[in-house]
Amino acid sequence: MSIHLIRHGQSAFNAVFSGGADPMIFDAPLTQLGASQAQEARHKVAELGIREVVCSPLTRALQTARLIFPIEDIHVVAETREHLGHSCDVGRAPAELQAVFPDIPFAHLPDIWWHQGELNAVGVPVEPADVFEARMLLLASTLRARDTRPLAVVCHGHVIEALTGTHPDNCGIVELRD
Repeated sequence: MSIHLIRHGQSAFNAVFSGGADPMIFDAPLTQLGASQAQEARHKVAELGIREVVCSPLTRALQTARLIFPIEDIHVVAETREHLGHSCDVGRAPAELQAVFPDIPFAHLPDIWWHQGELNAVGVPVEPADVFEARMLLLASTLRARDTRPLAVVCHGHVIEALTGTHPDNCGIVELRD
């Protein structure tokens, strides 16, 4: 049975960042295009027979998951968060997320669930590559150990690339092989 990794729709950060200066959009939400991408992906995902949804606690992923899976329970797993290197990858406290997504449980998350460490020139903590890689190894093992399949994981481009070697477009779907 399958594990389907789904990249979030276009975020406000994705829309303006071209590799230069960080535009300082913390926990970037979806753009209108990103919401449309998620609604289009909903039709593709409907054919997969998803029985469980796991999601990153970053807003763009939560919004994407809610648009694709409007009725399903969403299980937030902090390890599915993006590799922290820019402002958009800094999260928000569970209480703030709960206010925006009242139907999704966040109480299991610590107040700071994203990487904390050395700050870059603009004051954003950067997750070292080896820390990210170790987190991805643990995540792959954790996902494969989940009993319910087919499983959808709404997450991020670098996460999907680390797990599969493929970096999908926004709302792209990649299967994680056992």
